[in-house]
Amino acid sequence: MAIIINRELAQIREYEVVKANRIIQNSRYELSTQEQKIILYLITKIKPGDTEFNLYEFKIVDFCKVCGIDKENGKNYADLKRTIKELADKSIWVTLENGKETLIRWIERPYIDHKGGTIEIKLDELMRPYLLQLKERFTAYSLYFTLAMKSKYSIRIYELLKSYEYLSGCTIEVDELKKMINAEKYTMYKDFRVNVLDVSLHEINEYSDIAVSYEIEKQGRKVDKIKFTIKSKTDIIERVHTFKKIEERVNPKKP
Repeated sequence: MAIIINRELAQIREYEVVKANRIIQNSRYELSTQEQKIILYLITKIKPGDTEFNLYEFKIVDFCKVCGIDKENGKNYADLKRTIKELADKSIWVTLENGKETLIRWIERPYIDHKGGTIEIKLDELMRPYLLQLKERFTAYSLYFTLAMKSKYSIRIYELLKSYEYLSGCTIEVDELKKMINAEKYTMYKDFRVNVLDVSLHEINEYSDIAVSYEIEKQGRKVDKIKFTIKSKTDIIERVHTFKKIEERVNPKKP
């Protein structure tokens, strides 16, 4: 397996992540930023005509290049291998059409070749209805727009809001949003706003293809709901400015 070169790198970063809205809007889970990027990277390898998941093999050094991880840093290299091991033990709560909830694992058993520096991973079979042969009610976005995000909440909230982009907005109960992204430890709204919401929206506005603002709705003195307004970045100057920011963060210039 040849190591990717720069022109391939740019192309891979543009590959699309395609997910059914059901799993975006009706699931709850907690993954680290790196765990999310691994899953998204795997999903970009799915081809439109695929009817089943393949065992995907890739070099750790290639993944590091795509995601802007310093491949020369031994700690990052070791962290990635440990992250994949942890990811194999994690699952996602999904609400089914009949209202019941079930647990689905993200991936089947991974295979790591430490000597060769390669990884083989297959997505769990129960994920098939949410990732394969999607004809309607799905969301697609470029992997590129998640690469510069560092908060583990940013990617999840971006994906959620992206699924409502066609409506130009959505309103979500604060408690429900906390539950979806596993941020229920922030019992006070102010703490949730400062540590989760504002940080995530800053990254989404800086590094993604959508611009988001929000207003709060109160029930008495309690902040009950958040009304998001979502705008697509269609202006070419705005998009170029966003691309520049992504490149600066993903490919920082070394002193």
